Amino acid sequence: MPRKISMIFGASSMLWMLFAVSQAFKIEISPEYKIVAQIGTPISLTCSTTECESPSFSWRTQIDSPLNGKVRNEGSKSTLTMDPVSFENEHSYLCTATCESKKMEKGIQVEIYSFPKDPEIYLSDSVEVGKPVTVTCSVPDVYPFDRLEISLLKGNQNLKTQEFLEEMQTKSLETKSLEVTFIPINEDIGKDLVCQAKLHIEEIDFEPKERETTKKLQVYISPQNTVISVSPSKRLQEGGSVTMTCSSEGLPDPQIFWSRKLDDGNIQRLSGNATLTLIAMRMEDSGIYVCEGVNLVGKQREEVELIVKEKPFTVEVFPGPQISAQIGDSVVLTCAITGCESPSFSWRTQIDSPLSGKVRSEGTKSTLTLNSVSFENEHSYLCTVTCGRKKLEKGIQVELYSFPRDPEIEMSDPLVDGNQATVNCSVPNVYPADRLEIKLLKEGSIMKNKIFLEDVGKKSLESKSLEITFIPSTEDTGKVLVCQAELHIDEMEFELKQRQSTQTLHVNVSPRDTRILVSPSNILEEGSSVNMTCSSDGLPAPKIVWSRKLNNGNLQPLSENTTLTLTSTKTEDSGTYVCEGVNLAGRNRKEVELIIQGKPRKGNKDYFSPELLVLYCISSLIIPGIGMIIYFARKANMKGSYSLVEAQKSKV
Repeated sequence: MPRKISMIFGASSMLWMLFAVSQAFKIEISPEYKIVAQIGTPISLTCSTTECESPSFSWRTQIDSPLNGKVRNEGSKSTLTMDPVSFENEHSYLCTATCESKKMEKGIQVEIYSFPKDPEIYLSDSVEVGKPVTVTCSVPDVYPFDRLEISLLKGNQNLKTQEFLEEMQTKSLETKSLEVTFIPINEDIGKDLVCQAKLHIEEIDFEPKERETTKKLQVYISPQNTVISVSPSKRLQEGGSVTMTCSSEGLPDPQIFWSRKLDDGNIQRLSGNATLTLIAMRMEDSGIYVCEGVNLVGKQREEVELIVKEKPFTVEVFPGPQISAQIGDSVVLTCAITGCESPSFSWRTQIDSPLSGKVRSEGTKSTLTLNSVSFENEHSYLCTVTCGRKKLEKGIQVELYSFPRDPEIEMSDPLVDGNQATVNCSVPNVYPADRLEIKLLKEGSIMKNKIFLEDVGKKSLESKSLEITFIPSTEDTGKVLVCQAELHIDEMEFELKQRQSTQTLHVNVSPRDTRILVSPSNILEEGSSVNMTCSSDGLPAPKIVWSRKLNNGNLQPLSENTTLTLTSTKTEDSGTYVCEGVNLAGRNRKEVELIIQGKPRKGNKDYFSPELLVLYCISSLIIPGIGMIIYFARKANMKGSYSLVEAQKSKV
């Protein structure tokens, strides 16, 4: 009986628990009831249960259209993600959760809108005072557009407001625009154009419901009041100068351009500056000059006429009344006239010798080109210019010189400490040689100089030189030898009247104090090795050369290393070994006598066989070893075992 009661009690408890679970099972959906989403953005709907370990979920729309989303179930939660949201997602979505035999359902309304961007402001043209301009305010991709209101303001003034109340035929994204045409005035400068867009959907909660864009009005004024001022006068004389200044008003400030009207009616651009200055005016510069003020929205021009009167012509020769030319160069003599439109030219020498050149006349200029000038070109050349009945003549004196290259320094031999040396400094192809001075300097001190006065009046290219003999020392190393050549022609202008060359002195020291070090000794036993090291002083550092003196007195080359090593020597290696230190300045030698003695043979009573020596060494090692083994064996027999550690302890 108690057993039955307990079974009944257990069954009733189970039923009570099932009843409790079914009563506690709940479903929630997030967000609750309704969600507002902008087209093109993602949203997620989440359905969750409580008091159910393994619920199952399903999603559907209230009108059983496609979900257009992705479902993900995880434990007691199910998520429906729509990415991106489109018109197909504007439904009431139902989530059904089943827990064993219990089923529950909850719905959520998805409402959509589109208001993604701020309005855009467009102008039909540049904003110019007094000229109508159309402003367009455009709001892109709006839904639902029948709730849209657009306002356009200029500063604080509302230019126009429009509500787009027309009925929507289909669900679609629309771009709506508002246009306003107005005439800008000066007071509009600096004002803002403001386009405001509002989406009147009070029943839907989203942000922003209002958007606006601001554009600063850039107001332009086309050029006006263009004025020209001329200084000193509009009437000028040939050779004079004039400055013309132009100003113009506008917004932005106009840029000034000067041009000139040509006879054929075309315009010749002259300058982009406000001021135009003309110098050395000629009669052909007479004419109409135009100033134009230009900015982004327009232009305005003003004209002025300049009149240039005739002036007596003048003749100039270039490069001047005198020119210095180096023999072999090309020379161009130029004769130019001002104040005459159609001159004629002629050239001659003052002594009526041949020109030896090429004449070219063009317009108001004539040139005489002398190619590769020589002594026959050293004249005074006259340019005669004829203009109508007038004739003018100007002369140019051509003076020649030759100084083409730097001096050349030559040494008779490499410099050796204590040995006499000769230095020669030569200057090639000089003219006039009687004006030449050559100096030889060492560290700024003059060693010798010479002026070649004996060549006065010679018309020829001469090569001159200066020679000096001295005895260098090691202290001269690093010092600078300078050869200076100077052409003393003060009355002539040319660039290089002085040339110089330099050479740094390097004084060599011939090898000396050559030494040989023999290790271990110069007397050796056959089979031994020997090192012989040689050193020698000098500048530059001498190169070491080892050789052996043969019986006939000749030297047999052996090595160019500092150390000569002989291994396993034999008696025939005995002899005289020679070390030589060699450099640019000379050589120095040192000799050493090497003696190789023969080894003792087996018949000698002092000879000890190598085999017996080995046997003796082995025996001296084996006998102590056997004694140690016997000692350790006895110890092992007494104890039954033997420990090397214990043995060490006993010794301690």
